Amino acid sequence: MFDIGRDIQAMTTFRRNPAKFLKHLKKTQKPLILTVNGEAEAVVQDAECYQRLLDIAALADAREGTRQGLDDVKKGRVGPAREALETFRRARAIPLFTFATGLELRSRRNDTCSQFGL
Repeated sequence: MFDIGRDIQAMTTFRRNPAKFLKHLKKTQKPLILTVNGEAEAVVQDAECYQRLLDIAALADAREGTRQGLDDVKKGRVGPAREALETFRRARAIPLFTFATGLELRSRRNDTCSQFGL
């Protein structure tokens, strides 16, 4: 995990030689905790590790969204898409013609495809 002697440093020590610490960050790929008056104040890490952390968080967020969606289905908290779209259209005062045109085109395409066994 953390090496207290290397991964936790005073902010003043970091400011005296930031290049040394940046080199250490790249080498270890571990974050550096900076303290002010003995209290943790900031965390510094190299850009590549930070991006990896963001990617992991995004994946976890997507998985949680999927889990919640499946839970909604299990508990019956779902409804027809057309009703949801109609509610959305009315709430935003979108004219029926503008909103429905795209739906009608898709519906006609699906009808045509089914006529030909597609």
